Amino acid sequence: MKPPTPRPDWQRKPHPLAPRSQRPPRAPGRLKLILTVAAGAAALVLVGVIAMELISIGRTTPTPPIAALTPLPPVTKSSIIMAPVSIALSTIRDVAEKATPRSFAGKADNPAAQLLQNADIGWTASRGAIAATGAQDTLSLATPLTGKLNVTGSLSGKATGAVSDAIGSLLGADAANKVGAINIKNLNATAEIKGNVIISMRPRLAAGWFLEPNFGAQVNLGDTTLSVAGARVNVPAQVKPVIDKTVGEQLNQLAERIRKDQTLMRNARAQWIRACRSVPLQGSAPGLPAVWLEIKPTRALAAQPTVDARAVTAVIGIEAETRVTPAETKPDCPFPDKITVIPPTSGGVSVAVPIDVPFTELNKLVDSQLAGRTFPEDGSGQVAVTVKHASVTPSGNRLLISLQVRAKEKTSFLGFGADATLHIWGRPLLDQNRQTLQLADLQLAVESDAAFGLLGAAARAAVPHLQQALLEKSVIDLKPFADNLRERIGASIAEFQKNDSSIRVDTDINNLALTDIAFDATVLRVIASAEGTMTVRINALPAL
Repeated sequence: MKPPTPRPDWQRKPHPLAPRSQRPPRAPGRLKLILTVAAGAAALVLVGVIAMELISIGRTTPTPPIAALTPLPPVTKSSIIMAPVSIALSTIRDVAEKATPRSFAGKADNPAAQLLQNADIGWTASRGAIAATGAQDTLSLATPLTGKLNVTGSLSGKATGAVSDAIGSLLGADAANKVGAINIKNLNATAEIKGNVIISMRPRLAAGWFLEPNFGAQVNLGDTTLSVAGARVNVPAQVKPVIDKTVGEQLNQLAERIRKDQTLMRNARAQWIRACRSVPLQGSAPGLPAVWLEIKPTRALAAQPTVDARAVTAVIGIEAETRVTPAETKPDCPFPDKITVIPPTSGGVSVAVPIDVPFTELNKLVDSQLAGRTFPEDGSGQVAVTVKHASVTPSGNRLLISLQVRAKEKTSFLGFGADATLHIWGRPLLDQNRQTLQLADLQLAVESDAAFGLLGAAARAAVPHLQQALLEKSVIDLKPFADNLRERIGASIAEFQKNDSSIRVDTDINNLALTDIAFDATVLRVIASAEGTMTVRINALPAL
């Protein structure tokens, strides 16, 4: 084969008529070189970006030192349930009306047996309606008395000289002067009795579950006269002592029956047994565990009775230990053999209840309110900080809020980003008016200074927005639990309510206040106090 014929030199030169801008084509090797350099530069940039991401992922923020906490002891709070028990004076009057005889009778001794033979000195009396009054812690029952005194007998004729002395001894000196030396064979004299009887009572509770009535009596007789052989004389002085003795004997018997009466102890024991129990608190606020409120009576309390113009009132109740348990319990509540007498009080219901919230539940609440949010929320700033996860750790008297965040700069098209953990200190604050638990005194931990690496200066501007969000969102609303607790305590105490013809018991739990908080490494405890009233009105009493 023949080799190719080489081109002449004139074919390799530009045509004389071609435009001056026409240039000979470039060699393919130069374009390849340019593309290779460009690809290498892009690869270097990509490697740099990946390296920055890897560095940022591997970068960790030191965790602030956590102060050790002593575990919270099982909490038992003291609760008081005291009710004023009132008995209307009209009720006491009605019982006295039924128990007090309508008529009385008695005999007097013969003061002059040597002169007055076959003597019969007797009296009868009838009472009227009983009136009951009260003042200065003293109950008074008063009733009018009407009756007569009758004296029969005979005088010996040999005793004529001694008649004046005998009649003077029996009926008074004035009668003796008027009768003189009259020879009296038979004597039959009658006198009218008019007056009243006032019985006072200053009741006091004794420690041994009985009532000491402290009775007192006063017999008042009017100035009545007696007719003897046509003369009018005063009623003998011995009539009043006889009536005083009769009234005193009856009051002593009544006081002894009251001291031995077991009604107070019997009723108190029945209510004590009913109070010793566990009350279910299930169905409370979401996230809080189902628990039971244990009520364990420990002391019987009472204030001394008071008496006013309308009623006799004694404030009686119990002091109990209350605690929250994870399951129903059967507390042992021995009935006390004595009452603890306390100073005067108006009574009321005050039940202290501890509420334990595990930090696992608290973490769920805080995380649900912050995770996925980006700050600043208005999009301003050079860096956007997005919260990926939030948790709470107790330390000393503060809480450490740890936020896992993703920070991404927005000023360049490369959008460099970094992951970091922010630590913010906060103090739990109980808002008693709003019934909420929230964080206060928020402060960025010093360990968070290096959290954002190269983006730290720009990302720090988002921290105030994070802190404001914590203030607004990390709030535990305890009102649902508080309302549930108030209703359930009210329902439990309402079981004591009884409405019939003899007694009426009214209860009302009208407030529940959050009073204190405490926490350890696992539990946040809130102390709540349920407040209310309880009243007892007795409309009928057992027969005396």
